[in-house]
Amino acid sequence: MSEQEALKCSSARNRGGTQRVEGKLRASVEKGDYYEAHQMYRTLFFRYISQAKHTDARELMYSGAQLFFSYNQLNSAADLSMLVLESLEKSEAKVEDEDLEHLAKLFSLMDPNSPERVAFVSRALKWSTGGSGKLGAPKLHQLLAVTLWKEQNYSESRYHFLHSSDGEGCAQMLVEYSAQRGFRSEVDMFVAQAVLQFLCLKNKNSASVVFSTYTQKHPSIEKDPPFVQPLLNFIWFLLLAVDGGKLTVFTVLCEQYQPSLKRDPMYNEYLDRIGQLFFGVPPKQSSSYGGLLGKCL
Repeated sequence: MSEQEALKCSSARNRGGTQRVEGKLRASVEKGDYYEAHQMYRTLFFRYISQAKHTDARELMYSGAQLFFSYNQLNSAADLSMLVLESLEKSEAKVEDEDLEHLAKLFSLMDPNSPERVAFVSRALKWSTGGSGKLGAPKLHQLLAVTLWKEQNYSESRYHFLHSSDGEGCAQMLVEYSAQRGFRSEVDMFVAQAVLQFLCLKNKNSASVVFSTYTQKHPSIEKDPPFVQPLLNFIWFLLLAVDGGKLTVFTVLCEQYQPSLKRDPMYNEYLDRIGQLFFGVPPKQSSSYGGLLGKCL
């Protein structure tokens, strides 16, 4: 038998062994032996990890967590979800979309109000920085944002959309957010804040997409500029000015629209930062931008 054939046989035996183990564990859970099954999952996890079988450990914990969720055994499910993360951390695995989707799936199954969910998402985002994004992989943020949107947790969904690259999804969520929770007089403010914050995060493309999609889809807004709301006209001109990069245009624009910008004291804080990023304006010595943006994002 060649070495390649031997490896194939070994892999097949391992898969068969794993499937038999999973079958026994599933039978224990189906009989209601939740504690015993949970302890066996943990034992197998640490055995696999000690043998550097990180993929086997991860797959077993992922299927086990889903099984426990289906039987409403939330604590056991959350524990195995954490072990999925631990296997990713220990293996130093490259960040793959499939892993991010699995983490987002486990997140979606957790009790929205549980402390375990908070700990899980914090750790998942930290692990995902092995890929792109200092605050977590944009793809993971996007998946989390969609789950939170479905749960109508609009403010948390908004936070994650801002750290994704999904301007269109963010806009559609904001349209619903505005319709469900906002006043008619605030329809322009929902998108203005998002555009300004995307620009502060140097994500010019998403800023443009969120504005165009929101104004196209919101039932209380004209489809094309100029708009009835002065604040929307300001944002439209601002996005054009960012593309042009001319400081004089930016300065005049901010001066002309001060009455609209005074509706939210944060707007001028954001614009100070946008001036620095896109128009070469030196930072103010007393600027509290960092802390303020941190609070809002």
